[in-house]
Amino acid sequence: MTPATANDWHECQVVLPAPHNWLVLDLQRTDQEAWAGKVAGEHVAADACSEVRDAFAADVLWYRDSALRQGALCAALLVPADSAVIASYTVRELKVSREFLSVEALRAEALRSEGPYFGGQRLAQVELPLGPALRVHRQEPTAPDSDGGTIVEGVAHYIVPREHSTVLECRLLWSNLGFGEELLKMAEELAESVRLV
Repeated sequence: MTPATANDWHECQVVLPAPHNWLVLDLQRTDQEAWAGKVAGEHVAADACSEVRDAFAADVLWYRDSALRQGALCAALLVPADSAVIASYTVRELKVSREFLSVEALRAEALRSEGPYFGGQRLAQVELPLGPALRVHRQEPTAPDSDGGTIVEGVAHYIVPREHSTVLECRLLWSNLGFGEELLKMAEELAESVRLV
């Protein structure tokens, strides 16, 4: 997945790990409904009813719109054949002032964030090929101000690239907590693969 941005780098590259059940979201297209319908037609079993295809297309559009609202550089969904979305992955550039261009400053900011989080946040500094990063693992409600919504689990890597004055947020989110162990490993593989060129 290799969409672009403008900075002192031109492209953000991410290698999507196995299994190869990833759907790369096209954040550039203007005919998104037609694109989502085509994707649903290819993904959902041919004998499935149109409501199932329409629901999958609506989910794809929701994730795409969410990625666009966040200003994502690139985004992908983990979707095994004939399955619903298992996880979403986005990479975005954070516009931060120079004093936040360190893992220590990012850690202090994460500790100040109020949540709510279930079981707290697990923070760790990790070294990645692109540079040092703050790894944040937590569970949180999708609708913290209401009785509705679901609980999502996620891992975000806030990377401070050695050669560029920026911060990248690389986030893998999922709502089926039974996939946690496998997806935690996948989050590490994704973060290891991120490059700016």
